[in-house]
Amino acid sequence: MERAVVQITLLGLLLALATTLPNKGDWDIYSFHINSTVTGRYATTVIMSRVANRMNESKEIEFQVRIPKNAFISKFRMFIDGQVYDGVVKGKEVAQQQYTDAVTRGESAGLVSSVGRTLEEFKTSVTVAAHKKVTFELTYEELLKRRLGKYELQIHARPMQPVKDFKVDVYINEKAGINFIKVKGGLSTKALANAITKTHVDKQAWVYFYPTEDQQKTCDSCGEQGMNGDLVIVYDVNRNPSLGDIKKSDGYFVHHFAPSNLASIPKNVVFVIDQSGSMAGRKILQTRIALIHILSDLAENDHFGLITFDSSIFHWKRELVQANMENLESAKKFARKIVERGSTDINKAVLEGARMLNAHPREGSASLLILLTDGDPTSGVTNLEVIQSNVRGAIADKFPLYCLGFGFDVNFEFLEKMSLQNNGVARRIYEDSDADLQLKGFYEEVATPLLTDVTMIYNGGTNLTQTNFSQYYNGSEIVVAGQITDNDIETFTPQVVAISSRKRVRFSDTNATVESSGTESDSHIQRVWAYLTVKQLLEKELVLSGPEKENAKKEAFELSLKYSFVTPLTSMVVTKPQGETTDVLHKPREGEPTEARLHVAMGRQPMFDPVSRLGGSFPPPPDIQTRLRTQTRPHTQTPPDIQTRLRTQTRSDVRTRPRTQTRSDVRNHHDLHFPNIISYLFANEDDLQIEDLHMAILPTFVSYRATDAPLSHRFLLKTENLSLPLCFDVTGDVRLKLLHHPNRELSVNGELDSVENGGFRKIVIHLPNDLHVEIDAKEITVREGQTLTRHSGQDPITAGSLTVIRRDKEIDVAAGDTRMILVIHQRNGEEFLWPVLRQRPLDDNVSGILALKPAVYEEVQQSPSTRLKIKDQEIDVTRASADDYSIVSPPTHDCWLMPAESALQRHLDDFIVAQL
Repeated sequence: MERAVVQITLLGLLLALATTLPNKGDWDIYSFHINSTVTGRYATTVIMSRVANRMNESKEIEFQVRIPKNAFISKFRMFIDGQVYDGVVKGKEVAQQQYTDAVTRGESAGLVSSVGRTLEEFKTSVTVAAHKKVTFELTYEELLKRRLGKYELQIHARPMQPVKDFKVDVYINEKAGINFIKVKGGLSTKALANAITKTHVDKQAWVYFYPTEDQQKTCDSCGEQGMNGDLVIVYDVNRNPSLGDIKKSDGYFVHHFAPSNLASIPKNVVFVIDQSGSMAGRKILQTRIALIHILSDLAENDHFGLITFDSSIFHWKRELVQANMENLESAKKFARKIVERGSTDINKAVLEGARMLNAHPREGSASLLILLTDGDPTSGVTNLEVIQSNVRGAIADKFPLYCLGFGFDVNFEFLEKMSLQNNGVARRIYEDSDADLQLKGFYEEVATPLLTDVTMIYNGGTNLTQTNFSQYYNGSEIVVAGQITDNDIETFTPQVVAISSRKRVRFSDTNATVESSGTESDSHIQRVWAYLTVKQLLEKELVLSGPEKENAKKEAFELSLKYSFVTPLTSMVVTKPQGETTDVLHKPREGEPTEARLHVAMGRQPMFDPVSRLGGSFPPPPDIQTRLRTQTRPHTQTPPDIQTRLRTQTRSDVRTRPRTQTRSDVRNHHDLHFPNIISYLFANEDDLQIEDLHMAILPTFVSYRATDAPLSHRFLLKTENLSLPLCFDVTGDVRLKLLHHPNRELSVNGELDSVENGGFRKIVIHLPNDLHVEIDAKEITVREGQTLTRHSGQDPITAGSLTVIRRDKEIDVAAGDTRMILVIHQRNGEEFLWPVLRQRPLDDNVSGILALKPAVYEEVQQSPSTRLKIKDQEIDVTRASADDYSIVSPPTHDCWLMPAESALQRHLDDFIVAQL
C-alpha cells in the first residue's frame, strides 16, 4: 500500500536579546523543555523556556517561537518574581483597540506572522531585572492530518545558545495501537544518536531527546550558538478494516475513518498548466520535471488530459485518452516543450478542463481537475467572482477542483475559495529548489482514489462537523466529530455509505462498541470537536455570502472565545508587569499580509530615525525633514535654523512636562523613547545646550531593521544557490530608475515614500507616442498627448501596448514582452507600492534596479568579521534582516548587509533620476 507523509511542524525556537545577539554571560537559557503529547492524533505542545539575566542591569528578553500554521495557540503565560501573567483571548476588535491604545502611548505590539511553508512566528518580550529570572510558557494545539499513510511530528530547535537543561519529551497514546514509529531528521545523526531514546509498547510510545551541552555544539546542525535542526517522529496506527476508530467522552465523539483494504478506482484527471510569462525560468522548468514524473505514475486504466494556457489554450489532445505507454510518451514530449509566454486567462482554461471531464463520463471512475498557476487572471474574464461562478456552474459538484498556487505572487484566497466551492483544496507551491517534488507530492496524495460520494451517518448524533466528502484517497483519513444526543450511547449508531469502484458500499459494525476515554481525557474529545468545527466554519465563512457568511463567522468566533483559540477572528492580549508594553497576538490567514512591528520598551535602546521619531504629535515640516535626512549624521550638528524652528514648533507641546532630570540623567537614560527625549530637551532648554540635543540623539542610531517608520528603504538582491541574499539601504525619498528598455522606448521610475511608509509613493511609466502612466496606491493616471484620464476602479486599462489591471493587493502592468507587479502594502493605515519584475524583456539591453541579475559572491572570511568577495572586490558585511516586499505577505529574510555601491557594483547615483 502506497503511503506518504503528513507533517505537523511543532517548534522552532529563537530566543535573543532585542538589540544584539546574545553575548556569553549576558543572559542564560538555563532550561528549555518541549513537551508534546499526542492522544488520538491530537497534539498538545507546551514550550517552556527559563531564562536568567546574569547582568547587573535590566535587560529586555525576547521570546520568539515558531508554530504550525494549522495550530491554534491556546495559552501563553510568563512567570516573573512569583507573579503569573496570562494571555487572554479576546475578540479581534477589542484586542485591536487595546493595541491601538498601546501604540498611542508610544508602545508596540507582538503578533503572529507568516514565516514559511508550515510555520508562523509568535514573539513577545519582557524586561527582566538584574539577576532575575523569567519563565515563558506557550501552549498550542493541532489535529494531526494523515497523508499518504503516515503522521509526522517535526520539532525544529534553534535556541541560539547551548542549554544546560535541554529536553524534548514526546508521548504518543493511540488506543487503536501504534503500527510503527521512527525517529529521523537532522538531529538524529550519529553525533546525537545516544541523546535519543525511543520506546514503543503496543498503544503507547515515548521519545526523549536529551542532548548535552557539548553535543549541542558539535553535531552536524550545531555550533557555538547551539542546535539548529529537526527531530522528526513518524508513526501510524492500526486500523479497523471496516468502520474505523470511534471514541467518545463526556457527550462528544470523534471518528477516524481510513479503510485500506479496497480496490483503487480508475481516475479521469485533467491537468491545467499555466504557461504565462510569469512562469519563466525555474518555475516552468520545475513544472515540466514534475509533470513528466506524474505522467509516469498514471495507471494504465486511468484516463487523462493535458492543456496549457496563457491568453490562449493549447491542447495536447482535445479529449481524454487512456494512459497507455504510447499516449504517455506523447504527453511527456508535449510537456518537455512547454514554454512561458503571454498573459493569463484562468477562466477559459479551467472551463475547458471541466468540459473535457464532463465530456468523458466513465462509470466506476473518479474524476478530478488540477490547476497550476502562479498569477491572477490578466486576460479574458478577469473579475474573480465571475470566474468562480463560471467554474462552479461548469463543475456542478461532479468532481473536485484542486488549485496549486505557485509562489507568493498568486492570489491564494481566490484559489482557495474556488477550490472549496468545488469540493477541493488549494495548496501553495513554494518557489524553492524542491518545487517539483512539492508538485509531485501533492499529486501522490490524490493519485489513488478508493471511495467516492462518501456520506458519514450518525443516528443519535448532533452538532456534527463535515459529513459529506466527494472522494477518499488511499493513505488519507476522514475525521468527523460531534455530540451524542443526550449522551445516550445506546442510541448512537454510526455508519458510512460510499461508492467503491462500480458498486455502492456500506461500512457498519453491529458488534462494534464506541470506546470511552478515561476521565483525564474528558475535555480532549471535546477540544478535537471544537478545533475541527472552527476550522471548517472558517472555510465556510470564506465561501459563503450574506447572512450565511455572518452566521458561520459568528459561530466560529464564539467557539474560539470559549476554547481560547487564537484564530483569524480572535487575538490574544499578552499582559505584562505594570509599565511594560501590552502585546496583541494575531493569527493571519494564508496569503494575508501581516504587519511586522518591533517592540520599543523599557530597557531597550529605541531604533529610530531623526525624522520619524521627531513625529508623535509634532512632526517637523517637510523641508526640515529633507534637510534632517541629508544632514543628521553621526558627528554632525543639526543646522542652526532647523534648531530654532524645531524649538518653536515643539515648545507648546512640551511646556507641561516636569523638569526633574538633569543633563547627566539624559545622557545615561537609554530607555527613553526618542520623542520623549526631544520633548524633555526642549522642556529643559535653559539647562541644556544644543550639543546636548546632538549628544542625546546620535548615539541611538543603529543599523536599519524594518520598523513602523523607516528612514532607510531596504532592498534585497536575490542570489542563486547561495545561503543568504544581499541587502542594502537607500536613504530618503529618492527617485530611482526602476527599468529602462531603450529598444522599446520604455522607462519606469519610482519615487520612494517619506518615512512613514517605507516603499514607493508613486511609479511613473513612459512609453512611445507620448504615453505616460502615473500609479500610486489610490489612483492610476493615464496621459496620452493632451488627454488625461484618471482611474480608481478595477476595470482593465488599455493604452497603446500597455495593459494595467488593478486588484485588491496589487497592480498588474504589462507592456509588450515586459510584465511587472506593483504590490500594494499597508502599514499603520498608509499604503505604498513595491515593484516586482515578473517577465523580463528578452533583450539584454535593459537597466535599472528591477533589471539587476542575481548576485554571485564568495564567503572569504568568517571571523572576526564576515567578508564577502564579489568579482574582485572584498567587502566587510554584517548579518541583518529585511522584509521581502516583493511578496504580498512579506516574509523576513536574513541577509548580508553592505553599502549600496558594493551590492550594485556601481555608484548608486547611476540609478537615481532627477525627475519621474
